[in-house]
Amino acid sequence: MSDADKVTVGLTSCSAQDADAVFRALGSVFASDWLPGEPPESASGGHPVWTATFDTARSRGAVEAPVLAEPVTASLQGGYHAVDLVRDELAGAFALSGESGVPGDQEKDVRLHLANRQS
Repeated sequence: MSDADKVTVGLTSCSAQDADAVFRALGSVFASDWLPGEPPESASGGHPVWTATFDTARSRGAVEAPVLAEPVTASLQGGYHAVDLVRDELAGAFALSGESGVPGDQEKDVRLHLANRQS
C-alpha cells in the first residue's frame, strides 16, 4: 500500500457498535488494519477515538449501508484522491453533513458527520 492510497479514518462521538458498523462497511470495500472489537484510543479530554487505516488501491465493490444508533463524527486523512474515494463510499452508505476540510501539500483532512439515510 503506497502512502497515496492510504486513508486514516478516526471516529468520535459514537459507541463501539457504531464505530464497528462504519469500519465494517468501509472494510467491505477497502482492505484495512481494523480488528473488530479493538479498543479505542483516548484523545485529549479522555474521549474515545476509534481509528483504522484503509487502502484505497483496490476496491471490492460498493459499501452496504449499516444502521447507526446515533450520528457519528468522522475524520479522514490521506492523499487527495484516496480521501475522495473513502468519502464517496461513505456518501453511498450514510447521509453526510457538516463537511469541512483542511488542504495540505500532499494530503487533506476532511471532517464530516454520518447519519442514517432516511427511507
